[in-house]
Amino acid sequence: MDLTFTKSEIVFRDEIKTWLSENKPSEQWLPMDTETGFEQHRAWELELFNARWSVPNWPEEYGGRECSLIEWLLFEEEYYLSGAPGRVNTNGITLLGPTLFEWGTKEQKDRFLLPMAQGKEIWAQGWSEPNTGSDLASLTTTAFKDGENYVLNGQKTWCSRGAWADWIFCIVRTDPASQRHSGLSYLLVPSDAPGITRRPVSRLDGEPAFAEIFFDDCIVSAKNLLGEEGEGWKVAMATASSERGLNLRAPGRFLAAADHLVNLYKSLLSNSETIPSELMDKVVDGYTAAQAYRWQVFAKASALMHGGTMGAEASYMKIFWSELDVDLHSTALELLGERGELLGSASDADQSYDWMSGYLFSLSGPIYAGTNEIQRNIVAERVLGLPRK
Repeated sequence: MDLTFTKSEIVFRDEIKTWLSENKPSEQWLPMDTETGFEQHRAWELELFNARWSVPNWPEEYGGRECSLIEWLLFEEEYYLSGAPGRVNTNGITLLGPTLFEWGTKEQKDRFLLPMAQGKEIWAQGWSEPNTGSDLASLTTTAFKDGENYVLNGQKTWCSRGAWADWIFCIVRTDPASQRHSGLSYLLVPSDAPGITRRPVSRLDGEPAFAEIFFDDCIVSAKNLLGEEGEGWKVAMATASSERGLNLRAPGRFLAAADHLVNLYKSLLSNSETIPSELMDKVVDGYTAAQAYRWQVFAKASALMHGGTMGAEASYMKIFWSELDVDLHSTALELLGERGELLGSASDADQSYDWMSGYLFSLSGPIYAGTNEIQRNIVAERVLGLPRK
C-alpha cells in the first residue's frame, strides 16, 4: 500500500490551501440557520464558485475542476482545517448533486446543477415524516399525476435547511395502493410552489435549522420527477449512500476537530491546569480515531477509483463518524469543565473553537442519515451476513 500523495495531488492541495488563506472571510458571520447568516453563506458559495472551488470534483461544464476523488478529499481537509465558513448548500452539492449525475436527464442536469453550485438555489431534504421515524419506506405523503403536473398532499418534518431553502428534494408515494418500498417516486419541489406551507423548527440552540413542510394540493411539474415514476426507492438509496459515506462527512471535519482538541489540551497544560490521565487518554483516542477514519476513507476512495462500489459499508462508516464526532466534542467539554457550558459567543468561552455548539450539533449525527440502530442492522445483515431474528 502506497500512503504517499502524487506530485499533482500535493500541488492541488497547496493551491486550495493558499486560496483559502487569502480569501476566507476574516469577520465572524451569523449562523447559517438565521435569515441573515443564510444569505451571508449563500454569497460565500458564489465566491467559491467563481474561483472554481465550490464543486471541484464536478465536470467543468457545471463549474467544477474534474478533480479526482483523492483530490476532493484533500480539498475537504484543507477547507475544514482553514476554518472557512460552513457550506450552506451541503444538501445540494453533496447529496442531491451526485444523485442528479446518476439519475438525472441532461435537461435536469443543465437546469439544476449550475444554480446549485453557484449557491443561487439552496436545497433542503424532504424525507422524514411525523409518523415514519427511521422507517422511510412507511412514508404517506402522496403525489398523483394530473396532466403535466403532480399534486402533492402530506407533511415532511426535520427538513434540514428547510426554513430558508429554495428547493426541496422529496420522496412521495405515487401509487396509492402500494406498500413499503414500491410505488415511491423522487420529486424536486420548489419551495414557493402553490400549496406549500413552511414552519421553522428550532435546534437545541434555538436556531431554525429545520422546518416542517405541509403540502396541500401542492402543484409540481412532472418535469421535476427524478428517475421514473415508482423508482423513488432506488434513487433515494443513491442519495442515502452519499449521505452515510464519503460525500457528506469526509474526514476533514473530524481531523480539524481533533486538531482543535489536541490544541485545547496543550493550552490547558501550558496554563498549569491539572488534567486527569483518563482525559489525556480520551484526547489520544479521539485524535487516533480521526486519523483512522481518514485512512479508511482514502482506502475506500482508492477502491472506488479502481471500479469499486459504495454498498452497505456506508453504514459502518456512518456509525463511526457520527460517534467519533460526539466523542471529540464531549471530551473537549470535559476538559473545559464549567467553561464547556458556554457558547462560543460568550466572553469567557474558549475562543479557538465553539465546542458547545459543535457538541449540540454532533448529537444529531447518530440520528440523521438513518439512525445508528438501523445502520447496525444493515451492517449485521448485509456486511456480516448475520440472520434476521
